[in-house]
Amino acid sequence: MTEKLLVRRAAVLGAGVMGAQIAAHLANAGVDTILYDLPAKEGDPDGVVLKAIANLGKLKPAPLASKSLAAAIVPANYDSGLDQLQQCDLIIEAIAERMDWKQALYERIAPHVARHAVLASNTSGLGINKLAEALPEQLRPRFCGVHFFNPPRYMHLAELIPARGTDQGVLEGLEAFLTTTLGKGVVYARDTPNFIGNRIGVFSILATIHHTQAFGLGFDTVDALTGPLLGRPKSATYRTSDVVGLDTMAHVIQTMADTLPDDPWHAHFKSPKWLKGLVDRGALGQKTGGGIFRKAGKEIQVLDLGRKDYRTSEAVVDPDVLQILQRRDPVEKFAGLRESEHPQARFLWAMFRDLFHYSAYHLADTAETARDVDLAIRWGYGWKLGPFETWQAAGWKQVAQWIAEDIVAGKAMSDAPLPDWVFDGRDGVHGAEGSYSPAKDAKLPRSSLAVYRRQRFPDPLLGESFAQGDTVFENDGLRLWTDGDDVAVASFKTKMHTVNDQVLDGMQEAIARAERDFRALVIWQPKEPFSAGADLAGAMGLLQAGNVQGFEAMVENFQATSQRIKYALVPVVSAVRGLALGGGCEFQMHGARTVAHLESYVGLVEAGVGLIPAGGGLKELAVRASESAGPGGDVFAELKPVFESVAMAKVSSSAVEARESGLLRPADSVVFHAHELLHVARQQALALSESGYRPPLPARRIVVAGDVGIATFRMLLVNMVEGRFISEYDAEIATRIATVLCGGEIDRGSVVDEEWLLKLERQHFVELAQQDKTQARIAHMLKTGKPLRN
Repeated sequence: MTEKLLVRRAAVLGAGVMGAQIAAHLANAGVDTILYDLPAKEGDPDGVVLKAIANLGKLKPAPLASKSLAAAIVPANYDSGLDQLQQCDLIIEAIAERMDWKQALYERIAPHVARHAVLASNTSGLGINKLAEALPEQLRPRFCGVHFFNPPRYMHLAELIPARGTDQGVLEGLEAFLTTTLGKGVVYARDTPNFIGNRIGVFSILATIHHTQAFGLGFDTVDALTGPLLGRPKSATYRTSDVVGLDTMAHVIQTMADTLPDDPWHAHFKSPKWLKGLVDRGALGQKTGGGIFRKAGKEIQVLDLGRKDYRTSEAVVDPDVLQILQRRDPVEKFAGLRESEHPQARFLWAMFRDLFHYSAYHLADTAETARDVDLAIRWGYGWKLGPFETWQAAGWKQVAQWIAEDIVAGKAMSDAPLPDWVFDGRDGVHGAEGSYSPAKDAKLPRSSLAVYRRQRFPDPLLGESFAQGDTVFENDGLRLWTDGDDVAVASFKTKMHTVNDQVLDGMQEAIARAERDFRALVIWQPKEPFSAGADLAGAMGLLQAGNVQGFEAMVENFQATSQRIKYALVPVVSAVRGLALGGGCEFQMHGARTVAHLESYVGLVEAGVGLIPAGGGLKELAVRASESAGPGGDVFAELKPVFESVAMAKVSSSAVEARESGLLRPADSVVFHAHELLHVARQQALALSESGYRPPLPARRIVVAGDVGIATFRMLLVNMVEGRFISEYDAEIATRIATVLCGGEIDRGSVVDEEWLLKLERQHFVELAQQDKTQARIAHMLKTGKPLRN
């Protein structure tokens, strides 16, 4: 039976870049966390840690889900704070990558570690068994490696590396904690240098560097070839190296050279001269203002090895090569790369060939299955497909034959033979039954650990598919489906899950069906975002056709749908992930409950396109302000922070921040693993149903801030216009937002109902939509994806 890891308190040893950010993410997850480092040489003994905690608020992307969480991290030092370790259930060591330093620290802390506590080293490649030698016998079963990728809040991958003596129950308990509490994708790695992610990922970078030089290509051209065109991040190869830091890159390469002397590719584990030159000059990449790339004014420049100087970055992909890369069939794409004589195509084939060769050769000694390799690279490096998936999609047998031919011809980076299993008649390593394990010589299914039963739709590998449930109802905008239980699930079918007439009509039908045939309804999308808001293009069409009446009817239907969600006789729970903007935000505001993934970016952003929220969002904020203020309370004080957020079209940087800003409610849940979102939303919906759910009573007595509130907001806006923080038109839009939030030009303290506020929303929305400046803003947003400030 899996040992449940109960973590009331955790400690992180080492307040450097990784340690501080791991502590931040534990705090994000509500784990009481102590952060340790050496005592400061002067001043407060905890000064080193206090400085690291203060720095968390300055880092981008933000390690903390809310800046206020910094205060939750407890500072400590190794001289006076080790007694606190006895209260910790999980201890993560994250000091510098030095075996002797880590072992010395283990010897120092061992007497203070509780008998039940788990100790894990966040090392990116040092030997876990070697580290364990410094521990007393009784602690070794509770020791392992856990490698978070940087930045730990955002990178999905966590590699779990057992030592020989690690207890299986401890591993499974830690895996469940990493998965649900911290939201990680866990991959088991063998105790080999650099584990899986960096072993394969860094080799891929080394192969790219090798072939860049071999085919005489520029760094900018290679980045143009190895980014989104291959299903990889925009930062591609060399920009990624700049972001990571060229000194870090050189260190990792040196680590491979030092720790893998018998690797058949060892001759290539060395930094090229140009990389050494940049590091020696202190041009380390983004952190020093330049590396392989640099900015000169507004111009992006790239290092040109021929000129031994920087030039303007051009990044030109040959049209013929682009045509090959745009082929939909991967088999045809790889055949095209293999056959082409163009240096760019030959470069790509060679790069893939050597990556496939290396991954297959080292599969047995780095991982249990090909699944672990592909998921590690996808989650750790942001690739859409891992190396084995890419090979399988390209035609396993043919590609294997081409690799073998190149090895014999001396074209490959190593003459090591491909493993025999590559040629055993297989068509790939992934299938419905599982993924190939060289050790077991069989395809192994996914883990049966209980935590994975919470994932209805895990990240699918090539060859895997997960049944999409039974359709209950469907139109062009929405699909309502069920797994045969008492919960119906509504998923939008539109691009970016925008809300159009079909979604509105579908949503109302879904609620009617749920009330009749189910106990609850969940709004959930199979992929991000939750919803980018109203369909602006469709709305613009009505206005351009002069159909103001039709436009107003659409707005009224939007409001009616939001109200239908709010007053449904079954609980409607929104499962939010990614963007929930405008109308998408308003839908979740009206549900009985929202379950939001940590990385949910929520906002009422209509001001950015010259409009105001009109799907009931402003009405709902006015209702909440009245309820929060209570009888005789200050409604205006409750409105002030939400007004600023809506008027400035702010988007939360996390679900925690959305809760602080009032767009999520205190009772709304934050989930850390995106693939558990649907499970949690369903459970919440059923729990509400079980408790005898009834919708709220109609809000008929909403106390508003009235004319005094509007006047106070206007004064604030005058100052902002005079300070040139906003334009005159921004101020007009913001005044209309204030007018609705405050209930219109009526006496302060007046009592109104929801319909009054909804009518105000509609009136100001329709009037703004007919303004030339608003239409210019909408057109600009549709064309460029960016707001226009006119």
